Amino acid sequence: MSLIGKEIQPFNASAYQAASGEFIEVTEQNMKGQWSVVCFYPADFTFVCPTELEDLQSQYATLKELGVEVYSVSTDTHFTHKAWHDHSDAIGKIEYTMIGDPSQRISRGFDVLNEEEGLAQRGTFIVDPEGIVQAAEINADGIGRDASTLVGKIKAAQYVRNNPGEVCPAKWEEGGDTLKPSLDLVGKI
Repeated sequence: MSLIGKEIQPFNASAYQAASGEFIEVTEQNMKGQWSVVCFYPADFTFVCPTELEDLQSQYATLKELGVEVYSVSTDTHFTHKAWHDHSDAIGKIEYTMIGDPSQRISRGFDVLNEEEGLAQRGTFIVDPEGIVQAAEINADGIGRDASTLVGKIKAAQYVRNNPGEVCPAKWEEGGDTLKPSLDLVGKI
């Protein structure tokens, strides 16, 4: 089932706010009114996960400039997120919010829960200011993600939102040509 074009489901969870070093409560409402990236991963203190989350941190300043907030989510608790942040060089760099999902409600709501293992799959979602999913990527456990691809996707999603009737072609870059779907274009691209 695709979540594209659908509103994120309600949730309430405890999180570790890495930038402030505090525990906070996060709901789906925190993801409304701004663009959000929600990055699910299987578990803290593992192998591929810290490389992905550190890579996501490397894009965090650019994403913030685009008006995007980042949330990472695993089925670990917010306490485990803090312990990992305190003891890992890679995770210690993180400034974004790390949401604990031990109830598995958020992972299930984004349809990335591996029910047999009780762990989230590697899913990345771009959510618009209304809480609507605009893009999704889900990888197998052994395939790490490249956070640099998020920047272009978000720029395209923001452009399309701000320019109704236009679409961004493959490999579109900011300032590049867009398309205006019409009968005149059918079969001519």
